[in-house]
Amino acid sequence: MGLTPRQAEILAFVTAYAGERGFAPTLQEIGDRFGLSSVATVHKHVRHLVDKGYLKRERRNASRDIEVVAEHGGGLATIPLLGTVAAGRPIEAMAEHEELRVPEEWLGKGRTYALKVRGDSMIDEQIRSGDTVVVEARDTARNGETVIALVDGESVTVKQYFREGAVIRLQPANPAVPVMRFPEERVAIQGVVIGVLRRYN
Repeated sequence: MGLTPRQAEILAFVTAYAGERGFAPTLQEIGDRFGLSSVATVHKHVRHLVDKGYLKRERRNASRDIEVVAEHGGGLATIPLLGTVAAGRPIEAMAEHEELRVPEEWLGKGRTYALKVRGDSMIDEQIRSGDTVVVEARDTARNGETVIALVDGESVTVKQYFREGAVIRLQPANPAVPVMRFPEERVAIQGVVIGVLRRYN
């Protein structure tokens, strides 16, 4: 059964959290991550994920009773982690091949891959330094989409994309970071961000 975008985000968060810590987040922690003030709303999303077979709840009265159903058929997919991207800096090749598991609903129509983020130019879009973005490989984007953009064939940045005639505006989501504008021939879209994963230490 398919997931809504919010359900896919919550499943990815619970999976990443449990993978790092060995136990699942509480409903309150899930709510805090997604700005949901009502625990009842979080409970509803989790209940749908349980009903669809992605999560299970073993101890009804425990605060950390959520478990990921690893054997769920078709629930998670493996994508390559290709490197690190930072504002105005080149993508850096990873020393070793790595892979990530994400909800299948996060897969793009074509090739999907992941990049680690370095820098704080997109913090108001909830993309922070140390996060991993899931990217659908595409060479075009719609206004307002968050993209991986290659500038002058050498520098890669994560920004919101806007076309202004023959000029491309790469808009940060941080008032401390300047807006970037380039003639369209200097910018090549590498992909569109379709998900964000965060590591919790």
